Amino acid sequence: MTVGRIIEGPDCVAEGTAWLCAREPAFARALTETGPWPLRRQDDGFAALMDAIIGQQVSVASARAIRARVEAAGYLDAAAVAAACEDDLRAVGLSRPKVRYALALSRSGVDFAGLRIRPDEEVIAELVALPGIGRWTAEIYAMFALGRADVLAAGDLALQEGARLLFALDDRPSERALREMALAWSPWRAVAARGLWAYYRVAKGREGVS
Repeated sequence: MTVGRIIEGPDCVAEGTAWLCAREPAFARALTETGPWPLRRQDDGFAALMDAIIGQQVSVASARAIRARVEAAGYLDAAAVAAACEDDLRAVGLSRPKVRYALALSRSGVDFAGLRIRPDEEVIAELVALPGIGRWTAEIYAMFALGRADVLAAGDLALQEGARLLFALDDRPSERALREMALAWSPWRAVAARGLWAYYRVAKGREGVS
């Protein structure tokens, strides 16, 4: 297995968008309503995975507020988190489970640089082996921190709802059903996700991912 296409900049997103719109009229329709789909790239490493942990099961607005407090306290650094006590981490807004996850991550010794050259499924498998890191978190990291073009966080409720709205489905698709739908969007599933999040934002008037 090898590493596939990496989304480096807006041109990559534009290429994937054009490919998807040429093959699926629903994406072309979405694009007319959303405008260009966002890049959403971030630096990889400990801070990016902390971002993903912070964003678990909270609103986008709450995640941003907590992230600002975590950053102000210096807890986007692994050594700082490893040296912190649980009360310090709770004080910046992390729940008790997220405190445990953050401490475990800070002491895990993950080779973040090495993840850059490993195939998608290997990256996801290594990350989900960590406490508190589920497939959603691992896939969000792969999509935004590593720029993997063919990863889709199908367990994301906003993605599922975006798919329901865009494709006029009777019910919101399950994670499994969305993964099956997304097979037709390969090798640009991460761009399709950007499109679905963008469509969700327009349709619902709120962000689906931080």
